[in-house]
Amino acid sequence: MSLNDIPSSERVHIGFFGRRNAGKSSVVNAVTGQELSVVSDVKGTTTDPVTKAMELLPLGPVVIIDTPGFDDEGALGELRVRKTKQILNRTDLAVLIVDGSVGLTETERQLISIFTDKEIPYLIVYNKSDIVENKRVCHDNEIEVSAITGENIYELKERIAALAKLPSQDKHIIGDLLNAGDMTVLVTPIDSSAPKGRMILPQVQTLRDILDADATALFTKEFQLAETLEKLAAPPKLVITDSQAFAMVSRIVPESIPLTSFSILMARYKGFLETSVKGASAIKTLKDGDTVLISEGCTHHRQCGDIGSIKLPALLKKFTGKNVNIELSSGREFPDNLSKYSLVIHCGGCMLGEREMTYRRKSSEDQSVPFTNYGIALALMNGILNRSLGIFPDLAREIK
Repeated sequence: MSLNDIPSSERVHIGFFGRRNAGKSSVVNAVTGQELSVVSDVKGTTTDPVTKAMELLPLGPVVIIDTPGFDDEGALGELRVRKTKQILNRTDLAVLIVDGSVGLTETERQLISIFTDKEIPYLIVYNKSDIVENKRVCHDNEIEVSAITGENIYELKERIAALAKLPSQDKHIIGDLLNAGDMTVLVTPIDSSAPKGRMILPQVQTLRDILDADATALFTKEFQLAETLEKLAAPPKLVITDSQAFAMVSRIVPESIPLTSFSILMARYKGFLETSVKGASAIKTLKDGDTVLISEGCTHHRQCGDIGSIKLPALLKKFTGKNVNIELSSGREFPDNLSKYSLVIHCGGCMLGEREMTYRRKSSEDQSVPFTNYGIALALMNGILNRSLGIFPDLAREIK
């Protein structure tokens, strides 16, 4: 990722839903001005979600998602419908495409019910106005369009922009806790799993937030940290480390210097830090045979020493002394049914939007499954949880 890129997780996610052959893909192509999706008269042409990060004027950076028909049939159709429901967990605005020559059917009503249950704002778009003789009276969240002639497509884009909720500009990773001129030291291990030639997203986002606060950031590797601190004329305001180096870094950084991790700050940024702090106590009560879900929001080739599949499971078993079962999930694959898990340990969620992280947290809470994240779990098992939350004193008091 370059510093000028806007990550997908920071973009408004706009999902297009509806029955097969209602013209979803045609409307998507008309709205985006691109041949984003394959268009055909054959029902079910869109077999998998099609996702595209782009600029959509007058809104700005967005992710457009074209989904398979919600009335798809057969075993494969059921799988596609399930994928569509997963898309809803990361949709900020739903655009329901209706065949205007047919009108609302039970399928559309079912989708509207899901939008309502998930509190997703939505627009109802009656397509094919070019073949409908009688114009309908549209309500505030309805519009008639023609993907063929372009009728009302501009108006539809304006309606989407007006209804979409832009990411808050007031959210901070750490900048709101810094003053101009403050020095921060960022510890970033460079091992075999580190991406070549670039920084990982949480590091880049944290750097930008620090610079926006007119503070200063100094990067160093964990093996150079002690020397780096000695060379500073004054102690830094804060040290932020990659979670996997927590144990080593905590031994090097004096207790007088606040210490936390990128993962903890991302949990705060995504809105689930408090839940993670409370959920971490479940680590201490794990029993033989309990199953823990370790979930990552991104997909990558797992290597020797991978934090999610190797380091966390090993530390869990060492810390608890129990024979704990470990299951892994990555990317968009997060189980709907969490009843078999005694704990969910999630990554910082840098690749996931706030809505999807909220869904995962809430799913865990609704099913009474404790939910925490990598940074909190590692801090607890390294005996430095209180210290890593020192910059959030109210949360530190939640630790049991």
